[in-house]
Amino acid sequence: MRKGSRGPRVTGAPRTGRRSEGGGVQSVRRAIAVLKALATADEGLTLTEVCQGVGLPASTTHRLLTTLQDERFARVDPATGLWSVGVEAFSVGNGFLRARDLVAMARPEMRQLMYDSGETVNLAVEDDGQATYLAQVECREMMRAFAKPGARVPLHCSGVGKALLAATDGATVRRLLAERPPVRATAHTLADEGRLLADLEATRARGYAIDDQEHAIGLRCVAAAIRDEHGAPMAAVSLSGPAARITDARVPALGALVGRAARALTLRLGGVIPDAPA
Repeated sequence: MRKGSRGPRVTGAPRTGRRSEGGGVQSVRRAIAVLKALATADEGLTLTEVCQGVGLPASTTHRLLTTLQDERFARVDPATGLWSVGVEAFSVGNGFLRARDLVAMARPEMRQLMYDSGETVNLAVEDDGQATYLAQVECREMMRAFAKPGARVPLHCSGVGKALLAATDGATVRRLLAERPPVRATAHTLADEGRLLADLEATRARGYAIDDQEHAIGLRCVAAAIRDEHGAPMAAVSLSGPAARITDARVPALGALVGRAARALTLRLGGVIPDAPA
């Protein structure tokens, strides 16, 4: 399989309406697992690869795929036999974004932030212990960062991730780090939990997070959290670019810009800005 599925592994022949131990309908859980497997593969998956990813027999997997195809949630390339996500899944996903209005309301501020900073701007949310990018406004430089919507990065070594962690209560941070312990991605990654927690405290004090080549060598990011009506983090906005351009001297000014954008988006979305630390 080209990329591992995040879907649960399930076995046994499906029975219509049968409930799983968790209280959900088994066939629905299996169909969702198939969709998650398809979503991880940019180039599509063969039937065998989908079976391996979700742990189901070929006959069961094929029935699920053809049902999803009938409803336009999956599609197959007749020339290659590769299955991929269908257009209806995109429509349902957009329904979530429209309901929150997050991307639509953030884009004007993101564009302005790109103009003011000259760097690429990203919007991300926390999902399943990782940061998932929702939108990006690319800068006009030849060398620029790129993160397509739907891409996922670890919380502990990304700018958006650390901004989200720093805005999260301590108990939740400890739970997230226990579920996904920090792993070293580069020589700069804060894989030691004590150092990471100290960095999060520094992030709270200055008002923005810094990814100093912790996720990818040569890439730097500064990011700040967007708050909801309870003051909890609902998303994060970041500036990213090559380390040669985002120098130590520029970081404070870029941090101020991204912090201002995050505060503006918090207020626009009806959120609450917590009091600054003493």
